[in-house]
Amino acid sequence: MEIIIQPDSRQASQIAARIVARLVREKPHAVLGMATGKTPLQLYRDLVLMHRESGLDFGGITSFNLDEYVGTPPAHPSSLHSYMWAHLFSHINMPRERINIPDGLTADIPAACRKYEQAVRSAGGIDVQILGIGTNGHIGYNEPSSSLSSRTRIKTLTEESRLDAAAAFGGEEGVPTHVITMGLGTIMESKMCLLLAFGKKKARAVALTVEGPVTAMVPGSILQMHPRAILVLDKDAASELKMADYYTWVHDHKPDWQKY
Repeated sequence: MEIIIQPDSRQASQIAARIVARLVREKPHAVLGMATGKTPLQLYRDLVLMHRESGLDFGGITSFNLDEYVGTPPAHPSSLHSYMWAHLFSHINMPRERINIPDGLTADIPAACRKYEQAVRSAGGIDVQILGIGTNGHIGYNEPSSSLSSRTRIKTLTEESRLDAAAAFGGEEGVPTHVITMGLGTIMESKMCLLLAFGKKKARAVALTVEGPVTAMVPGSILQMHPRAILVLDKDAASELKMADYYTWVHDHKPDWQKY
């Protein structure tokens, strides 16, 4: 794992945006894995700004989102479809036909999940998977106890995750109980995993992910096994890391060719 600790979420997001932008420039037909939630909002704002001001070109890019709520229409304001169009897709030149988000209204969820997996493979695999992390250590919506080799499937949300989503749905009673999510095995096949985490609420999950044992009870900990996992954190999210000073020293002393 590469751990990058920044003073605040703004500066952390800028580094994450530079990592994604470098890939887009170097590989114009790259495949991006997208996440939702509050954490990647500034990253997406930065990518939109790069597109507008420096011509960052998404015309050949393909995207796959991690998840979608079961039973939620794409046009619903709290759907993850709506989130992505509001915060990224409506503001860049990625072709609509290259955008892939799980279908929360599908009549055959297992078949739709198999089709989604096949689409990722047919696209050549994901080059960089953007991730957040839940306070319980989930990535995607792979809740604690998820199989570390799981594939895209239906998943039941924990009460903690439903509470985290409650504001978007006007209260916990409005939050769907199920999601379709990429599995941990799917995420681990990405060539790079780029995880962002901000705030003290995420500190324990981050510490367990980075320095704890690899365990299904902390799904994010599987990233310890990934050949190229980059975690970009603010100081608060990094506050429970025992080796935070070392991670900072490593980042500050990178050779120029390794810097972002």
